[in-house]
Parts: sequence; structure tokens; C-alpha cells
Amino acid sequence: MASQQFTTFSVADHFFGIEVVTVQEVIRHQEMTPVPLAPPEISGLINLRGQIVTAIDLRRRLALPDRSADRLPMNVVVRTEDSSVSLLVDEIGDVLEVDDETFERPPETLEGVARSLIRGAYKLEGRLLLVLDTERVMTLSPV
Repeated sequence: MASQQFTTFSVADHFFGIEVVTVQEVIRHQEMTPVPLAPPEISGLINLRGQIVTAIDLRRRLALPDRSADRLPMNVVVRTEDSSVSLLVDEIGDVLEVDDETFERPPETLEGVARSLIRGAYKLEGRLLLVLDTERVMTLSPV
């Protein structure tokens, strides 16, 4: 039976996953340098051992409410063809292996920008694992 592995994390009350092969690393909150005139989804730039990485706040990218000021985001650093991007999330989960046969298209209840950024969902016990389309998440133009 075919399966895939996902790095999982939470944003607001949602449980997301991205394919393990695209994840460079997962790190705690990093100090960010603001980027003047950047879109609101761009929280800033982080210095990752000499590599400058753009940090995208997934709450803003998915049109979810901002996290409270007392909660620092975690970083899921994702590899792209020519660089890396950090996705700011609320909490890091585990690496999960899921069977391909439990995959479903995005739920009909998904609305707005989130619908275009989610490839589909895996039914897990008691919750859904929403699979993010990292390429679309990193493309900041309206979808």
C-alpha cells in the first residue's frame, strides 16, 4: 500500500502537513528583520546560519486571525528550487505517515484563499490533516 510522510503543524485550530522531502528544517522562533513595503504575509527576514530566508506568516497567508502577541511562532523552513522560505506556524507536530487511499480532495466547507492553498486532506482518527501546496503558499500574488 502506498503512503507518504508529512511534517505536521498547527495554525489556529487547523492541522496541516507538508511533504517531508520539501522540509529543510524545523526551528524555534527566530528574530526577524522587517521588510519595508512588503505584503502583510511577509513577517520579515531571518538569518539562518548566514542564509537570508523570507518568513511567511501562514495565519496571514490563510486569512486567519493573527496569533496573540504572547505566542511566538515556530519556523518550518521549506526548500524551493533556488532558495528556502520559512513558514511561520503556531506549533510543530510529528512526522506522520499516511496511506494514499485516505486522501480526499479539499473539503467543500473550505472557503476563500485557503481553498486554493490546500491540495486535499487525509482523514485521521478524530481530525483532518490538511495538505498545504507549498508552491502556491510561497506565490504571494492573489490566487
